[in-house]
Amino acid sequence: MKIVAICGAGVGTSGILKVNAERALARLDIEAEVSATDVASVAIAAADAQVILTSPEFVDRLGKTNADVIVVQNYFDVDELTAKLEAALG
Repeated sequence: MKIVAICGAGVGTSGILKVNAERALARLDIEAEVSATDVASVAIAAADAQVILTSPEFVDRLGKTNADVIVVQNYFDVDELTAKLEAALG
C-alpha cells in the first residue's frame, strides 16, 4: 500500500504528516509505504497511491485521483490520523 502526504513545499508539513501517519499505521498494525511530496508533484508522486494525506487548503489543487483523500486538520494529532486512516482502510 502506498500513502502520500502532500503539502505546499513537500518538506515541512508533509514530513510531519509522514512521520505521524507511520505512527498511526503502527497503531493499526498496517504496513504501508509513506512518502512526502509537494502539491505540484502530486500527479506523479501519487499516481499509484491508495491514500493521499493533506490539509484543507490543498484539496482543490490535487486534481483527479483514484486515491482516497484524507483531509487532516491537525498534523500533530496522531489520534485524528489513526481514526481517519482506520476509516479509509478498514
